[in-house]
Amino acid sequence: MSVADATEIPPVEPHRTVVDGRVREVSVPPLVSRVPIGSLADLPYDNAREDPGAVVFGRKRPDGTWTDVTASAFAAEVHTVAKGLIAEGLRPGDRLALMARTTYEWTLLDFAAWAAGLIIVPVHPTSSAFQTRWILQDSGATACVVEDMAQARIVSTERRGLPGLAHLWVLGSGAVDQLRRAGAHVPDEAVTARRGLLAPETLTTLVYTSGTTGRPKGCALTHANFFAEVDNAVELLHPVFRSVSKEPASTLLFLPLSHVFGRMVAIGCVRARVRLGHAPSIEGGDLLSDLAGFRPTFLLAIPYVLEKVFHTARATAERMGRGASFDRAARVAERYGHVPAPSLGLRAARSLYDPLVYRRIRAALGGRVRYVICGGSPLGTRLSEFYAGAGVEVFEGYGLTETTAASTITPPQRPRTGTVGWPLPGTAVRIADDGEVWLKGGHVFAGYWDAQRDVAVPYTSEGWFPTGDLGVLDEDGYLRITGRKKDVLITSAGKNVAPGPLEDWLRAHPLVSQCVVIGDNRPYITALIALDHEGLVHWRRMRKKDHIALWELTRDEELLAALQRAVDEANRLVSRPESIRAFRVLTTEFTEAAGHLTPSLKPKRAAVLRDFAREIDSMYAMYAMHAEE
Repeated sequence: MSVADATEIPPVEPHRTVVDGRVREVSVPPLVSRVPIGSLADLPYDNAREDPGAVVFGRKRPDGTWTDVTASAFAAEVHTVAKGLIAEGLRPGDRLALMARTTYEWTLLDFAAWAAGLIIVPVHPTSSAFQTRWILQDSGATACVVEDMAQARIVSTERRGLPGLAHLWVLGSGAVDQLRRAGAHVPDEAVTARRGLLAPETLTTLVYTSGTTGRPKGCALTHANFFAEVDNAVELLHPVFRSVSKEPASTLLFLPLSHVFGRMVAIGCVRARVRLGHAPSIEGGDLLSDLAGFRPTFLLAIPYVLEKVFHTARATAERMGRGASFDRAARVAERYGHVPAPSLGLRAARSLYDPLVYRRIRAALGGRVRYVICGGSPLGTRLSEFYAGAGVEVFEGYGLTETTAASTITPPQRPRTGTVGWPLPGTAVRIADDGEVWLKGGHVFAGYWDAQRDVAVPYTSEGWFPTGDLGVLDEDGYLRITGRKKDVLITSAGKNVAPGPLEDWLRAHPLVSQCVVIGDNRPYITALIALDHEGLVHWRRMRKKDHIALWELTRDEELLAALQRAVDEANRLVSRPESIRAFRVLTTEFTEAAGHLTPSLKPKRAAVLRDFAREIDSMYAMYAMHAEE
């Protein structure tokens, strides 16, 4: 049975292994058979042959409207660009680097490069010159496509250290048209021959990790990895990827295609013939405008986006004098999303608030969104239940670049808030003796790229990949991530503290942009808090404190009291020795440009500890004074 033919959700039940009364391993059998031949390069051609008129993309025009792209039209574009890459001298197995925001051209080049037998190397569009050079050098990229001249200058300045880089094309200067013209005289059979060289085990991409603890490492993913991931995900998440109503399934992708999370969903949409749109900017009203114009039925998001939508709605209600009403509606939604069978009274309360609050939340997401696939970091129980109660089902998942994105995900109709769901079909999860999460399945990568040998070196033990994350499995096999193994803090009293849950809780507060919990080899736990710009603007306006300078505001008693309440709530998650005893409010936000955040908005702990050492030391100065007395 093909992915496109299934019409029912197959039953999925996990197999659990219990040791000493605790679930230590859980697995779910695959829902689809392993793809025996072919590659991702075949997908546009298969779609064009089987359903040429199917709408597979929405493409934004300069005037802001959207036009449809059919399966046959996309396949034709892929084919002509692939011929251009061949005409330019790129050979099977060559690496083509791609540095651009989330655009239609990104996905077009992805499939065209595969059709030409190439391996794509994504480079995040905001990467520094050093990061860009390292990725191009380590991957041995022969060619590079960038979005604009600013990125072209970054690559050009590093060209001396990249003797193997023979080509540099700029999308903004007509790179796609240049390739089309270059390949005009290449016979069609040349592309067919290149596609015929590819097999499921062939490398398809080298995706470099964020480098939170050092230089980025190239994760070598195969065509088989993506097939195992997307085919099982599409089959499992039937209501998301299939049309189950008069509205055809569609999504607007705004997360970076340089990350495996967004890339996996883009490939899944092409595989399932789901209409896919691209949104290159999430700044200001850009994303809201694109959502309103495209009107997707589901979204791929990180918690940051869902938090922003909620906090913006709450701030709007407060400005209108309806803050208390919004809070009541939020509590109703949370209760509704928490219980499996809402009472008659709870259903009535939800119906009352739907046109007043929940419909506005859905409107901010485009008006038709009913499902969100959320990953990257924990969303949090409160927001997950709120969105469920507001009519948007959130499928929360967990995975890594090394596992082609999701390894676990919320099973349809069986959510459990506070967890990241069950293993994706075809996946097994094991909890090692030290609490580390190990993963196994067809989606686990081929290995890390070895530039010296020009091969991927396997990094698994009997097929198991140690993730570096800590977690627990509950009695039904749901996984809960408790922290990062390398991030575990050990206080001077010998107490082990996982900072993740505290940081995630505080980050969900409207006044908090980022939080880093500290305490390694220290007498107690503290935190650095970076304020959220939009949340702070609203807070100041509502309290008529616009005139107060930011450095003064970080000492404002009312602001500190609000943050202390948030810290007190977070501390309820942990024991007294694990709780935050002091915090400092910073006058600057953590940013990627300053080196404090990865492109996926995760704090670089070492950089934060280095650059804010004075603020950290001040939180422990009082303790040192008492110790000396």
